[in-house]
Amino acid sequence: HGNADLAELEAEHHEITKVKNISKIIMGKYEVEAWYYSPFPPPYNQSETLYICEYCLKYMKNPQFFLKHCSQCKHHSPPGQEIYREGNLSVYELDGKDHRVYCQNLCLLAKLFLDHKTLYYDVDPFHFYVITEVDDEGAHIVGYFSKEKVSAEEYNLACILTFPQFQKCGYGKFIISLSYELSKREGKPGSPEKPLSDLGKISYRSYWTHVLLTLFAGQSGEENVQIKDISLLTGIKTEDIISTLQSLNMIRFWKGQHVVFVMQDFLDQYMKQK
Repeated sequence: HGNADLAELEAEHHEITKVKNISKIIMGKYEVEAWYYSPFPPPYNQSETLYICEYCLKYMKNPQFFLKHCSQCKHHSPPGQEIYREGNLSVYELDGKDHRVYCQNLCLLAKLFLDHKTLYYDVDPFHFYVITEVDDEGAHIVGYFSKEKVSAEEYNLACILTFPQFQKCGYGKFIISLSYELSKREGKPGSPEKPLSDLGKISYRSYWTHVLLTLFAGQSGEENVQIKDISLLTGIKTEDIISTLQSLNMIRFWKGQHVVFVMQDFLDQYMKQK
């Protein structure tokens, strides 16, 4: 009987979360249609439109309050520490414990565009990396990724999102690349949290392929490339390297171990297309 009740509750939860409760958000100069349900607290969850400060991520349902807030908000960038800047691109690192409200707001906002996401309020065990575009007015959020502070599975990325108004600008690739740079800095190869979405699989396979083939192209025909050495050089975990090389038909199993089989013609063709 208990199991039947539980199943009923889960079905009810699924029905509720399937229904998109907020139609759109106004954020900075953009009006963006929401894609999925997000558990904003009442009364905000009943609002057709949410108004979101792009600097502190405070959410409001009243346009007058929103305009007043925007004119008075003291923030012009995310909280936390700026860890990267190149041109007009800037990245901030936030500790979920130190910047709890901002990170919770970020998770609620992100859920409007992510189908499978369960982290909303328990942000303490995570670091958040917020990617921004900088102009004279401030640092405007374009996307982010989160990462467990301690991951038993050696995941280097828990959640990734580029907001819809900034998609197809190369930010996804940049975010994935950044997650691996952090892994290399820590000296610990990592992997994204599984299961990946369909889009995630495509993005990661594309990134892994690019990194591995670029690495081989720069090795001028050296032989006996060890998988573990590739892993240390790239920050990519061995199982992701093996699955990518298998998809490219560039790996053989010989004398009890995986051997990388580099075809120069294939590499030359790939580097020409880049």
